[in-house]
Amino acid sequence: MTETKKFKNKTELAYKAFFIIGLVFFLIGQVIISKGNDFVYAQEPIDFAHWFLLIGVVLLIPQVVSFPKKIFSLIGIPLTIIGITCIIGMCVLDFLWWSFPNEEMRNEFTNHISNVPSIWKPFVTIGPSSKIFNLGLLILSFNYFQNNKTGIVLILIANLILWHIIPSPFRLISGYAITLIGFSLIFVRNRSKKIN
Repeated sequence: MTETKKFKNKTELAYKAFFIIGLVFFLIGQVIISKGNDFVYAQEPIDFAHWFLLIGVVLLIPQVVSFPKKIFSLIGIPLTIIGITCIIGMCVLDFLWWSFPNEEMRNEFTNHISNVPSIWKPFVTIGPSSKIFNLGLLILSFNYFQNNKTGIVLILIANLILWHIIPSPFRLISGYAITLIGFSLIFVRNRSKKIN
């Protein structure tokens, strides 16, 4: 194996590892958020919930832009990047909400930005729903249809939970936990097939 090929394999493995770690971070952020706004606003010295979300989605980027050059990637990559951008914007706004010392100031800020559609729609309406983000991830998983149908089915189920089609308690936690398991299966199976 040439040095270039070894480097490429290590890079691919690192991107996949960052992606899985990113999903773990994103899941941890969702677990913290599930404890409620009062809990999130009381976090010190930083807003851990949204830092986990922010770091999580940023760690996804190298793998997202490196998915196989197939038709699914032409659709899935832009959707996922748009979703990541919406989540990053949402995190920035949540950092601002967290920084205010009381509910009155938070409400004043909310009233102000709710009248600015260019901020409110992408970062408050679309960002938290993550529909574009999850659809992009689902489409990207189709690149591995030949290798791991189980992982893709899990990611599809996760999306149905996240989109409120399958009711589930702790919807965001269960949806992202299943997404994590689905992509872990895809990457492990894909890696073992390359080794064999």
